[in-house]
Amino acid sequence: MGLFKQMKDMKNAVAEAPGMVQQANEMAANAQAMAAQQQAATAAQDAAAAAGTGPDFEPVNGLSLEIYAEIARTLNAEGTQDQDRARQLAEARGIAPGDWDAAVAEWTARMTRNHAVGKRFNSLYMGR
Repeated sequence: MGLFKQMKDMKNAVAEAPGMVQQANEMAANAQAMAAQQQAATAAQDAAAAAGTGPDFEPVNGLSLEIYAEIARTLNAEGTQDQDRARQLAEARGIAPGDWDAAVAEWTARMTRNHAVGKRFNSLYMGR
């Protein structure tokens, strides 16, 4: 490659540099804006989980998330995951065995689609 060709390429690269810097700055600004939006969304979700509000936090067949977590914590303390035992614990709190089964399925579905419910359950389960 000749010296003049190298100089021409360098001139072109220098001429393009301001545009490339501008593009990089725009990308950085977009990334910061997206990060801020994500942080705001996470904060809102955390606030909802801490408060335990919204339709996904409503009791299912009379079984609140608080009672569900309490029963799960009791089962864990007893070293069992036996659903017959869980139904006994629920029945002692006024929840019919059939309602328990349906409620467990619904609470599991809610925790899957709404991570705030899962976070709230975890807080209750861990006693925080």
